[in-house]
Parts: sequence; structure tokens; C-alpha cells
Amino acid sequence: MDTLKCIKTRRSYRKFLDKPVEEEKIMEIITAGNYAPTGKNQQLTHFIVITNNKVRKELITKVNEVLIKLDSNQEGYESLINPINLAKQGKYIFNYNAPLFIIIAHKKNNANAMADSVCAIENMMLAANDLGLGSCYVNQLRYLNNNPEMLTYLKELGLEDDETVYCSLSVGYVEKMNDIIPERNNKVTYIE
Repeated sequence: MDTLKCIKTRRSYRKFLDKPVEEEKIMEIITAGNYAPTGKNQQLTHFIVITNNKVRKELITKVNEVLIKLDSNQEGYESLINPINLAKQGKYIFNYNAPLFIIIAHKKNNANAMADSVCAIENMMLAANDLGLGSCYVNQLRYLNNNPEMLTYLKELGLEDDETVYCSLSVGYVEKMNDIIPERNNKVTYIE
């Protein structure tokens, strides 16, 4: 796919088909993440790739268990008001039941960690789009990775002691891929 067309047709999908993503496509997506630029070319980004249905469901359960215990009025959890309320109703599926879920972690004390992680996830979303797959950037694990209960579970999944989660990605087949969206109207200032 043409690069600009890939960028212009990429969307965030929140409904995925119950169809596994082929191993070769998963490898292409991870390769795209590995080719992302990193500060000082350190290549410290860690991808935790989850395709196991049981583990994906356990992760949903764990996120809900942690959210239910949180106070949405507590400082730092303002972004989680809706997820907390949905979790308390038993209706919160933070990863949208995507058949492929990728956690992007990085070293805690690296000044470039967030930038490196976001560059990787953007490459991965574009690769998914080019491969005919939908994707969605997911923040919930980043918001929860200081929670001791969540941190213990994330370490069981492979998160290392000196790492933290910066973002995650839901990927899968969708009913219909979208066409090019209208041009965005972000503010642009030209200095000539």
C-alpha cells in the first residue's frame, strides 16, 4: 500500500471478528515495531504478544478486578471514570476482545521510553492496516501498571522488573475496513 494512503485509511477499531491473526502477519507487525526509531538507537522496547485466548480473558478479568477497587475521584484516575463504572457493571472489555493483543513495555528510567514506545505502536498500527487488519491503541494497562496487583500479573506475562507498560495494541480482523477519511484540521503554522 502507498504510505500516505496507509496513513489516511488507518482507524481505531473497537470491534473485532472472532478470527485469529495469522502468525506471518503477527511477525510483520512486530517487525514494523522493531524498525521504529528509538532514542540513541538503544532498541529497548519490549513487545509482549498475546494470542492465547485464555490469557487474554484472564487479562480482561484482572483489569476489571483492579478497576473495581479504584476510586474514580482519586487523583491520577480521572481518565478511568468510564472504565471504572463499566467494570463495576461487569461490562468492561478494555481490549475489545481482539484476537491479538500486544503490550509495549520499556525501561522505567529511560528518558525516551514513551517516545520509543509510541513510535513503535504507530509503525505497528500502520503495518496492521497495510495487512488488512484493524487496530486500536489502548491505554488502560499504562494507567494501571503502578497498581501492585496489576504489576504482579504483568510480570507473570513477561514484564521485567526494570520495565513499565507505556501502551498496548489490540489487533484483529474487522467487518469492514474504512476508506480514506477527510483531511484533519490540526493547526499548522508556516514560517517562511
